[in-house]
Amino acid sequence: MIDNLEQVEWLVTKMRQHLPLAATMTPQLARIVHDEEPDTASSAQCLVTGVDYSGDPGGIMCRLDCKNSNNSAFVVSITHLMFDRRQPAAREIAAYQKHRTKRIRRAASIGDAWNFA
Repeated sequence: MIDNLEQVEWLVTKMRQHLPLAATMTPQLARIVHDEEPDTASSAQCLVTGVDYSGDPGGIMCRLDCKNSNNSAFVVSITHLMFDRRQPAAREIAAYQKHRTKRIRRAASIGDAWNFA
């Protein structure tokens, strides 16, 4: 198991209490969003308007509201977003992202990408 379910439940609840949350897309995600929606503002800034947990394969997923989007829904893993350190739960979000990324890399390095135990 890649995620601690108690910590995930706590973090998802905390994030939902403070929606919408300002976030910055990673450069890779910003390029993908721009490719999908060329009319979307070129800024990597967005708002997280929804949060859910999709289990180990996806982790915590965030619904994004991007400026000038044509109502396209972008739902991405929280690991592809950066949050201002001054926001509520920012420290816990960063810890979750770091832990999840580390566990995924470890699983991939042993050639067992879906066995997270």
